[in-house]
Amino acid sequence: MISYAECSARERLALLLDPESFHEWLPPAERVTSPHLAQLGVPSAFDDGVAIGRATLDGHEVFVAAQEGAFMGGGVGEVHGAKLVGLLQRALRDRPAAVLLLAESGGVRLHEANAGLIAVSEVMRALLDVRAAGIPVIVLIGGANGCFGGMGIVARCADHVVMSDAGRLAMSGPEVIEASHGVEEFDSRDRALVWRTTGGKHRWLTGDCDALVEDDVAEFRAAAVAAIDASKPLTLAALEEEHALLTARLHALPSDTVGRDEATLLWSALGIADAQRVPELPVEAVRALRAY
Repeated sequence: MISYAECSARERLALLLDPESFHEWLPPAERVTSPHLAQLGVPSAFDDGVAIGRATLDGHEVFVAAQEGAFMGGGVGEVHGAKLVGLLQRALRDRPAAVLLLAESGGVRLHEANAGLIAVSEVMRALLDVRAAGIPVIVLIGGANGCFGGMGIVARCADHVVMSDAGRLAMSGPEVIEASHGVEEFDSRDRALVWRTTGGKHRWLTGDCDALVEDDVAEFRAAAVAAIDASKPLTLAALEEEHALLTARLHALPSDTVGRDEATLLWSALGIADAQRVPELPVEAVRALRAY
């Protein structure tokens, strides 16, 4: 067993994909770096924190991008975002079996906020174009930095989301919520609280991810292979089904949740018996709790 969370972006690519099959576009040797960080005196990375290219997965041709959480928390800037957009646009032309996004990001870089925000919006549009063309987009989330902010939205735009119990997925990160609304609203230092409300087990139980796996590269690979043919057409009916799911979840919670653990309240409302035990249950047991 090899921990997915402890691997770097390129280690994940080497272990997840078929051996020696990854061909990188715009590798570090090209030195395509952010035009903004140097002006601010911030160190740059020669790949701007993301590796993109083509490879094979179980013999299927795939296009793949892996964000490097060790560089600025996987934050999206102008070049980082442009590489993701270019990968997706090339997928429209070359039509691989699937596009894989190994997401690990705290969201947009504050150092280049406007450029990063524009980049994320372009990534979302390009991703939806790929989905509309019938090419499945598979997002894998299991890195130490989680998947937050704009990349959290990007992940939920995909066909298929795979998470480990160590992974986290949300629109706003814990520190952002605390900074905006105070520690009484959300204590970002409470690790148990953070994982109960953004972690893989919670996202699986609420239907926000399609596969829950152990923190193991081999399990992520198996889930990605299984998802290659799991394209979900972009239709009005699918959108209405998603809205119905969100509405039901909103109304499942009691009106007064002040000072109460909303995650366990929601699990109970979804029909999960002894919801307080969910955080300590093994992944296999949690997978069995979801009825759909």
